This record gives sequence, structure tokens and C-alpha cells, in this order.
Amino acid sequence: MSKIPVYMMPGLAASTAIFERIVLPEADFEIHLLEWEIPLKSESLPEYAKRMVEKIKHPNPVLIGVSFGGILVQEMARFIKVRKVIIISSAKSNLEFPRRFKLGKTTKAYKLIPMSLLLNIENLAKFSFGATINKRIKLYEKFLSVRDIGYLEWAVEQIILWDRTVIDESVIHIHGDADDIFPINYISNCIVVKGGTHIMILNKYKWLNENLPAIIMGTWKDEEDKNQIIKDDETNS
Repeated sequence: MSKIPVYMMPGLAASTAIFERIVLPEADFEIHLLEWEIPLKSESLPEYAKRMVEKIKHPNPVLIGVSFGGILVQEMARFIKVRKVIIISSAKSNLEFPRRFKLGKTTKAYKLIPMSLLLNIENLAKFSFGATINKRIKLYEKFLSVRDIGYLEWAVEQIILWDRTVIDESVIHIHGDADDIFPINYISNCIVVKGGTHIMILNKYKWLNENLPAIIMGTWKDEEDKNQIIKDDETNS
């Protein structure tokens, strides 16, 4: 039996180091880490996603994306056949965005963000991982790798202007109930991780390592509802 290829995409400005604690059984899964590319001039999110798809070297992969990476892998899935799309600490459409995102879109206030200030590692860490992070800056220097102003301007605009309004019900959404970037009260139909913050890929890795294999295989059962099973989409398996 061939291994299931699992491609993982980090969050905004983050490096693949955020996945260093994620371990899947080697007998069943083969992990491939995707890295952010600097966007081309005037490149749209779908165009960027199509370019990122060129990095997928296996048929019918599982795509896992964190935060903005979750938005990106949903766009990538438009161009290739996938086994599953799993998003963590992200959103399935702009309907799940908090009010401040929607206000930013209406007022174009995001254009006023001084991106040069975000090149400071502490500011970038708060921007990418949420305001509740502690100040272990050396740690975040490790996890944040993209400090290009053009990328940051592009990424923020692509998030705020993301035009997806229809949720793809096949997307599996894992979300923490203490996420301060995408608050849980705006999120629907997700697997809730109690105590999970926006950086739960780092500090809830034990839960993810325990549950991701079954989620990918379609045999996962909710702890509070033993009858709930995420089933494989037979057309994509």
C-alpha cells in the first residue's frame, strides 16, 4: 500500500518550522512541507495558488493549511484533485471573518498598516500569531521566515479581500475555542479543540498528532459524539 502524501502549508509569514512537532505514522503517510514564495507583481490569490500547485508532485494529496495557509490550500484545491483539504486555525469563507476584517475591507484601512513596522519580529509575531502570544521572541524568530514588505502587503490584502462566500462542505476545519485571530463564534461546522489558540499548531501538537491520522483516513470520531464520523468523499478517494 502506497503512503498518503500530505502537503502542509504554514500561516502568514511563517516558516515550515511550525510543523516540526507534527508527526504522522511513517508507514501510512509521507509529509511534504510547502514554503511561501514571494508573489509576482499584481498576482491574484488564485494565480498564486495555481503557481503553488506546481510544487505538488503526487496525485490525490491531502492538503493541510494553517491560518492564511488554510485559505491558500482551499484555493489550490480548485486546480487539482485532492484526497482531503484540512484547515487549522483558519476560515472556510469570508463569512467566517471577524467584524474587524469586514470593516477593514469596507474602509480599506488595511492599506494604512505600516508594513515596515511589522519587520520588527515582535510586531510580526503578534500580527501573524495573535495578540496573546508571550514574549519568547527568540522562539518566534525561528517560526517567522518571510519578512519581505511586498509579501506582507500582498498577503494582508489577499486575506481581507478573499472573495469566497460559499463554503466547500468537504473542507475539514480544526479550530481552537480560544483563537483570537478567527474567533470561534464566527466559525461554523468545525472540529473544536478546547483551549486551542491561533498557534495551536505549536502548543496543541499532541492533540493533532493523536487525531490527524484518523481525520485524514476518515475514521475520526468526536470525543463527545461517538457516532460522528468524518467520512471520505468517495469521489476524491
